[in-house]
Amino acid sequence: MSRLLDNLNTEQLAAVTLPAQSALILAGAGSGKTRVLTTRIAWLLQTGQVSQSGILGVTFTNKAAKEMLTRLGAMLPINTRGMWIGTFHGLCNRFLRAHYREAALPQTFQILDTADQLAAIKRLLKALNVDDEKFPPRELQHFINAQKEAGYRANAVEAWDEFTRRRVELYAEYDAQCQREGVVDFPELLLRAYELLERNEPIRRHYQLRFRHILVDEFQDTNRLQYLWLKLIAGFASETPAAVFAVGDDDQSIYGFRGAEVGNMRDFEREFRVANVIRLEQNYRSHGNILDAANAIIANNSQRLGKNLWTDQGAGEPIRVYEAVADMDEARWVVEEIQQLVREGAARGDIALLYRSNAQSRVLEHQLFSTGLPYRVYGGLRFFERQEVKHALAYLRLIANPDDDTAFARVVNFPTRGIGARSLEQLQDAARMFNTSLYATVPHLNGKPAQSIGAFVKLVEELRRETADLSLPEMIDHVLEVSGLRAHYRAEREGQERLENLDELISAATGFLHDDSAPVEGEESLPGDPLSRFLAHASLEAGEHQADAGQDAVQLMSVHAAKGLEFDVVFITGLEDGLFPHENSIQEHEGLEEERRLMYVAVTRARKRLYLSLAQSRMLHGQTRYAVKSRFFDEIPEGLLKWLTPRVQQGFGQHYTPSRGDSFTTSAPRQPSRDLIGFRIGQQVRHARFGAGVIVSAEGSGQDARVQVNFGSGGGMKWLALSVAKLEAA
Repeated sequence: MSRLLDNLNTEQLAAVTLPAQSALILAGAGSGKTRVLTTRIAWLLQTGQVSQSGILGVTFTNKAAKEMLTRLGAMLPINTRGMWIGTFHGLCNRFLRAHYREAALPQTFQILDTADQLAAIKRLLKALNVDDEKFPPRELQHFINAQKEAGYRANAVEAWDEFTRRRVELYAEYDAQCQREGVVDFPELLLRAYELLERNEPIRRHYQLRFRHILVDEFQDTNRLQYLWLKLIAGFASETPAAVFAVGDDDQSIYGFRGAEVGNMRDFEREFRVANVIRLEQNYRSHGNILDAANAIIANNSQRLGKNLWTDQGAGEPIRVYEAVADMDEARWVVEEIQQLVREGAARGDIALLYRSNAQSRVLEHQLFSTGLPYRVYGGLRFFERQEVKHALAYLRLIANPDDDTAFARVVNFPTRGIGARSLEQLQDAARMFNTSLYATVPHLNGKPAQSIGAFVKLVEELRRETADLSLPEMIDHVLEVSGLRAHYRAEREGQERLENLDELISAATGFLHDDSAPVEGEESLPGDPLSRFLAHASLEAGEHQADAGQDAVQLMSVHAAKGLEFDVVFITGLEDGLFPHENSIQEHEGLEEERRLMYVAVTRARKRLYLSLAQSRMLHGQTRYAVKSRFFDEIPEGLLKWLTPRVQQGFGQHYTPSRGDSFTTSAPRQPSRDLIGFRIGQQVRHARFGAGVIVSAEGSGQDARVQVNFGSGGGMKWLALSVAKLEAA
């Protein structure tokens, strides 16, 4: 027993040895929550309070479940194989396999993954002759899953307009199709299990009597249905409910876009009448300055359950801040700093580059690629390997070379244009017979294939003609719009990130032209037109494999993907208002609070050294945009920060003399000072009401001149008439 409880701090020991009552454990970042969870289970077993079959352990990932079982096996001489410890979906699958008859499922029911579910929805729409442009399959998939995750069958969904009513009908038809075929999707696993427990009292009582101790990891990430399922299986409404040991951190609730309800923690505390709330605040990961910054940032959120991280490891190094002229300069500095760290003995695998939006990785990847530093994109694809980017490149490849069969096959029916597999098969057969490319074979087709595929060829011909005299960035912008790629991703519930990546492709082309026009001294420019050279550049970067498994490589990832990980050195890049915090969240109170939780997660990934970086200007959609520093800087005590560049008190731009090579000096529109009545784009200004800002755009001249100013947290983006607004140079 003493061996089990050795080396636990006071709060951890109190949590592990709690009596058999429901409890809420507020486990801060790096506070040893997995150790507490597994030790709690081992303690319950070793003290004879419960048998192995009486424990239900719920996690959010298979990796976490396996880690818990491995640690348990090391702690106690037991066989953990039969224990009910797993994810929500895994446990519900196990439950439904045991009670398939009562759940009205075949014994061998199959589970549809996300791709299979989408294919099933497409089949349904085709069978019902439904217009898939009016009801895009992926959007309908998101709608169905959202209803299931909220606990609603089609007959319980409120249809407030005709469009929603039709979607509800399609939801019901989809459910009927799945039932006929004996398949379930992921949300269905949980909903079907919940419904069975709710209506079948003998089964419900069996599990309520069996599982007397329920332990839940990452409780802050539960959605509405998961919480309802937990309440039901715990016997919440009975006289003798199970003891629910809920471990989580409301300050790390960052999955609201997936349906996670941070309010479940507060509801749990109230509804289960939780008498035991234990805060694990001692952090074993980070030095004091890092934790002080994290505490200061998150303290600005309201409705917190409250805790304050601390460590006995000392203050450590100050947090380093670098303010770059432009995004390429920021990336260059980050890579140079990494090279210096490696020269000083740091392992590349202990260095992480974090960003709010996946589109930001492109500039960092380009710089890492150019310097030959091995890197790995964790939890995602490198920029030029992302689906939406490859689709866009395929259209560009067809403009450059219509006989590119790989590009043709990739986008001939994307976005969908009603070209079926049979039509493509006929085209491929004809291409082999005539020994021509797919594109060149289309005129030989007859009937429906000739009509449907011929329309695609006509689209490509129009794109080739319309883009002939456009610059490379303009060409890409036109292709993204006319091909339907933008419209396709706008219709997706989570398509914003893909749209940002498409915009970043335009920026990549702009940056490529800038670099391509100034080849390295002693080298000739590459032959070919700009499009061909850019496509070759993209292929080279995409073809450069990521670091092999086990190879020491720098880690790149979004802040969302970084949750649960830790590194000796962390760079948080792009800390500008509109980027981090994201512009979609700034105007909403709850959205800004989730952005702040994201920043809290990002900061607490660092063990020893933390860097924060920002850029005065950033390429977006092929144009230079000027930025205001992130409001998060104002929330960090000044004494924790070490500015590696001269500190700018209000916004950006006052301490730099742009060099000829600075990207914003070549791409920012120039306006004569007299036309803007003494002001210029990029200038710091101050307004009596909105505070400090930066002029980012302008139109008109003289008395008709207007400027667009980014006032950041003071007032957002504002158009002001210079003849009326009392702007002052900051």
